[in-house]
Amino acid sequence: MSAVILDSSLVHYEALGRGKPLLFLHDWLGSWRYWVPTMVDMSSSYRAYAVDFWGFGDSDKIRARYSLSGYVAQVELFLDHMGLNRLPIIGHGLGAVVAVYFALTHTDRVEQIMTVNMPFSAANIARPLSTFAGGANPARAILGRRLKSYEEVDLEAGKTDGEAVVQSVRSILSQNVLGAVQSLDVPVLLVSGQEDTIIQPPDEFALSTLEYNAYAYMFEGSQHFPMLEESSKFNRLLRDFLTYGDNWDKIKVKDEWKRRMR
Repeated sequence: MSAVILDSSLVHYEALGRGKPLLFLHDWLGSWRYWVPTMVDMSSSYRAYAVDFWGFGDSDKIRARYSLSGYVAQVELFLDHMGLNRLPIIGHGLGAVVAVYFALTHTDRVEQIMTVNMPFSAANIARPLSTFAGGANPARAILGRRLKSYEEVDLEAGKTDGEAVVQSVRSILSQNVLGAVQSLDVPVLLVSGQEDTIIQPPDEFALSTLEYNAYAYMFEGSQHFPMLEESSKFNRLLRDFLTYGDNWDKIKVKDEWKRRMR
């Protein structure tokens, strides 16, 4: 296990591969671990880092830091400590929102962003997550028996402090995430699982407001974890995005993907 001390608190992370750095940020229902299959796939060309937010995985449980601003600060501290400058960020759920708001305030540190199942507003956060009241193993409480379908999530789900889920969800409910995306100048690829019952996919109106730098892809066969449910397609899309950035015409649109854009 790799760990660093940031602002007097332990932060767990893992890194795989060599090459250009990438940063993976997890969501409310897991930790760094479910990124492992994607990190392994990327490791032939990239140095992939994944961090546990405070309150998740093996990072310290510090309730005063369970907020969007707290996690944005954690990302800044981690990048500074590791000597990482401008890099792509891949974020899922909570991690996607953190990536967007980090880019808003640190435009020189972010090259491009892939968001996965990110809530554009409070309306996109479905009741199983928005009404979670705390307790042990939030992933089990929210996913129920479906948790066993995601081995990489199930392995560490019990380490999550339920209060980290409650407080971070609350800190995001008042945010205009779509407006934040519209304010970014970096390329943003917005990935959603069409069958997700945790974070509802953005509607056509929201997608129609995207600027030139943002495009959206829908994985029709995925729920909340497209990186695990449709891993081959997910990894190919990520590689194309990392290679071509906002040159959208060069990103190959396979038949099995549904592309939505204005």
